[in-house]
Amino acid sequence: MTRRPVDPTSVPLEAYCQRFDDDFRTVNQRNAFRRYLEGLLLPSERTKTLTALANVEPLVGIQRPQVQRLQWFVSESSWSPEVVNARRLAVRQADPVTAPDPDGVLVIDEHGDRKWGSKTAHVGRQYLANLGKVDLGVVSVSSLWADERVYWPVDVVPYTPAQHFPQGRTDPAFHTKLQLAEHLVHQAQARGLPFRAVVADCLYGEDRRFTASLEQMSVGYVVALKSSHTWWHPAGAIGALWEAAEQSGWQGPAQPGPWVRVDRRFRDGHRATWWALEVVAGPYGPAKPRRAVVVTTDPATLPELSTWYLRTNLPAPNAPATANHAQPTADLTEIVRLYGLRQWVEQRYKQVKQRLGWSQYQVRSDLAIRRHWALVCCAFSCCWSLAGAGRRADQPATVDDDPSPRPEHRSAGRGENPARTDLAPSAPTGARLADPLGLAPTLVARLVRGAATARTPSLARCTSSGSPPRLL
Repeated sequence: MTRRPVDPTSVPLEAYCQRFDDDFRTVNQRNAFRRYLEGLLLPSERTKTLTALANVEPLVGIQRPQVQRLQWFVSESSWSPEVVNARRLAVRQADPVTAPDPDGVLVIDEHGDRKWGSKTAHVGRQYLANLGKVDLGVVSVSSLWADERVYWPVDVVPYTPAQHFPQGRTDPAFHTKLQLAEHLVHQAQARGLPFRAVVADCLYGEDRRFTASLEQMSVGYVVALKSSHTWWHPAGAIGALWEAAEQSGWQGPAQPGPWVRVDRRFRDGHRATWWALEVVAGPYGPAKPRRAVVVTTDPATLPELSTWYLRTNLPAPNAPATANHAQPTADLTEIVRLYGLRQWVEQRYKQVKQRLGWSQYQVRSDLAIRRHWALVCCAFSCCWSLAGAGRRADQPATVDDDPSPRPEHRSAGRGENPARTDLAPSAPTGARLADPLGLAPTLVARLVRGAATARTPSLARCTSSGSPPRLL
């Protein structure tokens, strides 16, 4: 049966949207999908509410037909966000530029958005990690695939506070953030997504049930611990990671003792020397099922902003074979590399989510919120599709290092200020670190050029000023 034609968007975006047409049953859904992505990708001086996505006046424009169509699309239509997300991941995995490989990581993290009122699904007074305090809002737990080349979201699920359930935390339907995180790892495995290890911050690293569940799944992990992490120990013995670092015998770079030099290269081309210590104390050691590693820029002072305390189940080189060591071995340099990839979710992915309107939805139901998040992830992945097409056409060979500068780092912990920047993970020579925001001028130029032959009314309004718009 011939399907009714859609009102096309600009040429580059249209090619991306056509990959999802089979997931929408009606022409209205296919049209709304294009208009929604247009609104998310194109610039706006306002927050990306429904009126802003439709490019109409706030408040008085809420009854305009184009706004009502978008409202219906996310709230009342029949399409499935899970099906659309599965399609998005299939596109990413099939693209040679973004295809995952076994050297990448699966980053588990949660993100909180301040929301007011009591009628929106999942709203509650809870800790919002990106704000660093307890406030009224919505928290989502997400998984992100990343390596030194690219990074993209995998799955996201909302956390529902206990107050929404009749029996509170004892209700069978209630799930903690850690249980949701376990589900995301299971889901990534079910999708056949390859990754070297799961990486996460200390919320997950300090929970033994979470790490035990990863071990039961035969999944490697590198997770953060609190600086105060301790274990039972006799009087006078080492009982904390910081004590092991202080008593390691560091005498300086010329006499590092057990510390191992790790050279890291940042996006602006400069290099930095870090030091890694294999902790041999308490339950940790290279010959034991679990290892603890202290990573810092200065073993003498262990600065808070540039010191990591890590736990991993990846076996050390030459470690005795045990039933728990189902993973390939990892030396200290590899452990630093893996955990360094976590910074993408802190310093780039969250910023992109904010600029694409992740928390600016004007819907209340659980299904509508999930649909909005799925569409934001599609818009984010669209940037990779356009960037990959341009890279294959313009630079088919190895891409040089991204020349954009990168500020110095700080440690990854709970309650970071999202306005600050962080370190880039180390990368092998010749790799290019992903930066969809840095691609914005190029992508916008392509959208505007494509719109010259197939321009929709909303896109035309956004470009009518005569100057190219800014993406995001």
